[in-house]
Amino acid sequence: QVQLVESGGGMVQAGGSLRLACGASGSISSLNTMGWYRQAPGKQRELVASMTTAGYTNYADSVKGRFTIGRDNAKNTVNLQMNSLKPEDTAVYYCNLRWVIYPPGNYWGQGTQVTVSS
Repeated sequence: QVQLVESGGGMVQAGGSLRLACGASGSISSLNTMGWYRQAPGKQRELVASMTTAGYTNYADSVKGRFTIGRDNAKNTVNLQMNSLKPEDTAVYYCNLRWVIYPPGNYWGQGTQVTVSS
Protein backbone atom coordinates (compact mmCIF):
# COMPACT_ATOMS: atom_id res chain seq x y z
CA GLN A 1 0.00 0.00 0.00
CA VAL A 2 1.28 3.44 -0.97
CA GLN A 3 0.46 6.55 1.00
CA LEU A 4 1.01 10.18 0.06
CA VAL A 5 1.07 12.86 2.72
CA GLU A 6 0.90 16.50 1.70
CA SER A 7 1.81 19.64 3.58
CA GLY A 8 1.83 23.33 2.83
CA GLY A 9 -0.89 25.30 1.17
CA GLY A 10 -2.95 28.00 2.80
CA MET A 11 -4.03 31.51 1.97
CA VAL A 12 -1.89 34.21 0.40
CA GLN A 13 -2.36 37.50 -1.38
CA ALA A 14 -1.80 37.81 -5.10
CA GLY A 15 1.87 38.06 -5.90
CA GLY A 16 2.83 35.99 -2.89
CA SER A 17 4.48 32.59 -2.62
CA LEU A 18 3.66 29.20 -1.18
CA ARG A 19 5.44 25.87 -1.04
CA LEU A 20 3.78 22.49 -1.17
CA ALA A 21 5.46 19.28 -0.09
CA CYS A 22 4.51 15.63 -0.46
CA GLY A 23 6.07 12.47 0.88
CA ALA A 24 5.36 8.95 -0.33
CA SER A 25 5.74 5.72 1.58
CA GLY A 26 5.14 2.07 0.80
CA SER A 27 6.05 -0.19 -2.07
CA ILE A 28 7.11 2.26 -4.78
CA SER A 29 8.63 1.57 -8.17
CA SER A 30 12.13 3.00 -8.57
CA LEU A 31 11.04 4.49 -11.92
CA ASN A 32 8.10 6.80 -11.43
CA THR A 33 6.61 10.22 -11.94
CA MET A 34 5.61 12.47 -9.08
CA GLY A 35 3.61 15.59 -9.61
CA TRP A 36 0.93 18.01 -8.62
CA TYR A 37 -2.57 18.44 -9.98
CA ARG A 38 -5.19 20.96 -9.00
CA GLN A 39 -8.93 21.22 -9.11
CA ALA A 40 -10.85 24.45 -8.83
CA PRO A 41 -14.59 24.50 -8.03
CA GLY A 42 -16.62 23.49 -11.05
CA LYS A 43 -13.55 22.56 -13.08
CA GLN A 44 -11.78 19.35 -13.99
CA ARG A 45 -8.61 18.28 -12.27
CA GLU A 46 -5.60 19.44 -14.27
CA LEU A 47 -1.88 18.83 -14.27
CA VAL A 48 0.20 21.59 -12.69
CA ALA A 49 3.67 20.07 -12.85
CA SER A 50 5.33 16.66 -12.82
CA MET A 51 8.82 15.26 -12.62
CA THR A 52 10.20 11.81 -13.42
CA THR A 53 12.90 10.01 -11.45
CA ALA A 54 15.22 10.89 -14.35
CA GLY A 55 14.52 14.56 -13.82
CA TYR A 56 12.28 15.30 -16.78
CA THR A 57 9.70 17.95 -15.98
CA ASN A 58 6.36 18.96 -17.41
CA TYR A 59 4.52 22.15 -16.55
CA ALA A 60 1.12 23.55 -17.38
CA ASP A 61 1.50 26.60 -19.60
CA SER A 62 -0.34 28.71 -17.02
CA VAL A 63 2.36 28.15 -14.37
CA LYS A 64 5.55 28.16 -16.44
CA GLY A 65 8.03 30.65 -15.08
CA ARG A 66 6.18 30.95 -11.78
CA PHE A 67 6.14 27.43 -10.32
CA THR A 68 9.09 25.08 -9.82
CA ILE A 69 8.88 21.39 -9.06
CA GLY A 70 11.61 19.45 -7.32
CA ARG A 71 12.02 15.99 -5.89
CA ASP A 72 14.27 13.82 -3.80
CA ASN A 73 14.30 10.31 -5.24
CA ALA A 74 15.96 8.76 -2.22
CA LYS A 75 13.27 10.11 0.09
CA ASN A 76 10.35 9.80 -2.34
CA THR A 77 9.39 13.41 -1.81
CA VAL A 78 8.23 16.09 -4.20
CA ASN A 79 7.71 19.78 -3.63
CA LEU A 80 6.20 22.64 -5.55
CA GLN A 81 7.45 26.19 -5.11
CA MET A 82 4.75 28.59 -6.23
CA ASN A 83 5.72 32.21 -6.82
CA SER A 84 3.83 35.19 -8.22
CA LEU A 85 0.56 33.54 -7.29
CA LYS A 86 -2.63 34.71 -8.96
CA PRO A 87 -6.27 34.41 -7.86
CA GLU A 88 -6.80 31.90 -10.68
CA ASP A 89 -4.31 29.58 -8.96
CA THR A 90 -6.90 29.06 -6.21
CA ALA A 91 -7.72 25.35 -6.06
CA VAL A 92 -7.25 22.14 -4.14
CA TYR A 93 -3.81 20.79 -5.00
CA TYR A 94 -3.23 17.04 -5.12
CA CYS A 95 0.04 15.15 -5.03
CA ASN A 96 0.26 12.27 -7.49
CA LEU A 97 2.61 9.32 -7.82
CA ARG A 98 2.42 6.95 -10.76
CA TRP A 99 4.41 4.38 -12.70
CA VAL A 100 3.84 2.04 -15.60
CA ILE A 101 6.16 -0.83 -14.72
CA TYR A 102 4.05 -3.86 -13.87
CA PRO A 103 2.15 -3.81 -11.70
CA PRO A 104 1.32 -0.19 -12.56
CA GLY A 105 0.43 2.26 -9.86
CA ASN A 106 -1.42 5.56 -9.62
CA TYR A 107 -1.82 7.15 -6.20
CA TRP A 108 -3.20 10.44 -4.87
CA GLY A 109 -2.75 12.54 -1.78
CA GLN A 110 -5.69 13.88 0.19
CA GLY A 111 -5.40 17.36 -1.28
CA THR A 112 -4.46 20.71 0.20
CA GLN A 113 -6.25 24.01 -0.32
CA VAL A 114 -4.47 26.96 -1.89
CA THR A 115 -6.36 30.26 -1.84
CA VAL A 116 -5.01 33.40 -3.50
CA SER A 117 -6.83 36.63 -2.73
CA SER A 118 -6.77 39.65 -4.99
